[in-house]
Amino acid sequence: MALIYRETRLADVIANETSVIPVINRFGINLGTGDATVDAVCRVHNLDTDFFLAILNTFINEGYFPEEKLRGFKASEIIDYLVKTNAYYSRFQLPNIRRHFTMLINSAGDGNSNLELMLKFYQGLENDLMSRIERDNKDWFPSILAAANGTPCMTPVNHKEETLVEDKLNDLKSMFIKHLSGDYDLNLCYGVIVAIVTLEKDLRQNNRIRNRILLPVSRSLQQNTNR
Repeated sequence: MALIYRETRLADVIANETSVIPVINRFGINLGTGDATVDAVCRVHNLDTDFFLAILNTFINEGYFPEEKLRGFKASEIIDYLVKTNAYYSRFQLPNIRRHFTMLINSAGDGNSNLELMLKFYQGLENDLMSRIERDNKDWFPSILAAANGTPCMTPVNHKEETLVEDKLNDLKSMFIKHLSGDYDLNLCYGVIVAIVTLEKDLRQNNRIRNRILLPVSRSLQQNTNR
């Protein structure tokens, strides 16, 4: 999709790329934007238009990543977005996959044993993601905010690039494509795959923000406050 600008109508963005709906929801924006431009919607919701555009363009366009521009935003802005992103994962996306998965298993014939194994694999990656979210909320994010306010970090957070869940989601998608057997509901199966792909894309785009922007910012803040 073409890049989004201040004067772009937000309704056109949503119509062309409906996957941004959860993203704009994280900023407190709901559907029903009328013909308002991105800038007008941001002003109504007291949002930094440049930050909103950077997030939307990063999410929609794989090749777009304004690293220098994003580093110019406050750490608190990036963390606030990622906190809301994590909340969306735990409250909506993960339960949605689990619910559809359970319905798919219940609809499957007796001869389908690998769905149960695939569900166990999914539960493992869900636990991994929830553990990461807990570390974010209890350790990493508070540490960055404290450092941004000039508080020395007594115990620096050892945060590494985390693509484990993203890789496991790709593996799970491959399991459905290559190894699914027996009788099952085609529509429910498609629903599970779409939910997996949606979460995989969301994680991939937000991991770029975490690892290429917030991680260097956190290291820089820790160095400055611990001198």
